[in-house]
Amino acid sequence: MDVEEPPAEPPLQPTRLYVKRWFIVLLFSSYSLCNSYQWIQYGIISNIFMRYYDVSTFTIDWMSMIYMLTYIPFIFPVTWLLDKKGLRVVALVATALNCAGTWIKVLSVRPDLFAVTFLGQFCCSCAQVFILGMPSTIASVWFGSEEVSTACSIGVFGNQLGIAIGFLLPPILVPNVEDMDELAGHIRNMFYITAGVATFLFILVIIVFQERPELPPTQAQARARSLPPEQYSYLASILRLVRNRPFMLLVVTYGLNVGCFYAVGTLLNRMIIIHYPGEEVNAGRIGLTIVIAGMVGSLICGIWLDKTKTYKQTTLVVYFMSLVGMVVYTSTLSLGHLWVVFVTAGSLGFFMTGYLPLGFEFAVELTYPESEGTSSGLLNCSAQVFGIIFTICQGKIIDTYGTLPGNIFLCVFLLIGAGLTALIKSDLRRQKANKLVKIA
Repeated sequence: MDVEEPPAEPPLQPTRLYVKRWFIVLLFSSYSLCNSYQWIQYGIISNIFMRYYDVSTFTIDWMSMIYMLTYIPFIFPVTWLLDKKGLRVVALVATALNCAGTWIKVLSVRPDLFAVTFLGQFCCSCAQVFILGMPSTIASVWFGSEEVSTACSIGVFGNQLGIAIGFLLPPILVPNVEDMDELAGHIRNMFYITAGVATFLFILVIIVFQERPELPPTQAQARARSLPPEQYSYLASILRLVRNRPFMLLVVTYGLNVGCFYAVGTLLNRMIIIHYPGEEVNAGRIGLTIVIAGMVGSLICGIWLDKTKTYKQTTLVVYFMSLVGMVVYTSTLSLGHLWVVFVTAGSLGFFMTGYLPLGFEFAVELTYPESEGTSSGLLNCSAQVFGIIFTICQGKIIDTYGTLPGNIFLCVFLLIGAGLTALIKSDLRRQKANKLVKIA
């Protein structure tokens, strides 16, 4: 009687790590920075732009929320384009749209041209759709299994640094002066600087950005490359992700956390000015503190994940500490001491924005071998939906009842998110795939 032999393991394929991988992720971080800077460019000096363009507070809020709204309908065609055409095409479209948006803004510096400046912001918001979910894809395509979380953190780092600069520079570049002609000159200078940087990065991407390394960095990536295109269905991939219960729980919890961050960032100027009138520059510095602390948190979390692979435990701890940070910030905002707000806002930022790469990497682990761009896109889509809802609701609550009820509103949803995070089953599929290859 013949004994059936077990199926042979697929042969190991050659892999290699290229030095260029660091330049690719840094270039991505740079153009991500240039784009995310513009997200908060109007909101952090909302009172100045309201006066210059003679528009309402809610209208200026939409200059930030358009980034969130644009993402929702366009993320699915963009992730399809990523799967079909690859990273280089997506990078070229992103930097081209961002560059076009910055030059449209240069042309909008006149009090009756608010529609033109909104068009420029809309172009930049479209560019964001091609940027926001890319860190995990770049990390997987270019980096080894022991450094992939760190690389993802560096990719997110650029986005966070851009937001930090967006909090810091506009209040400095555009002081709240009474003379409208002088104010127009300050606004124009700010827009010219942004356009120059965006143009330089667009040219750099054309010349330098590479689709993928010649040899894959890991066996998991080698197997993903070997999948015949006709066997891959984008729609089927989406359906598999929707049926993945741990991942869908993560989609909701990620959206709640990041949506709270978007609301806090968009409304920060308004909250600070209510309690500390005339402190536009310090409002920007507080925003800077939030994001710089978050960048440190992101890098620490990325390195920690590469060392320990404790994805669920780390995500749960950071989520809970985001809730604690929000409670402390809420309790101290109205005490009348700006230095206290700086400290509590920094602690909030360390955990709340430090959570961003954790969500990306945990999602990749839960959904392997599905496309990293698709899983990240769904996470970000959830964040944009909750971001719009929270920003509108918190803004209305602040206008009607004050900052304390508005921030308590966010605390409630962070508590719900922490509870749901505890329910996520930790099924680390990518780690299992890499371990099986090593054993074989």
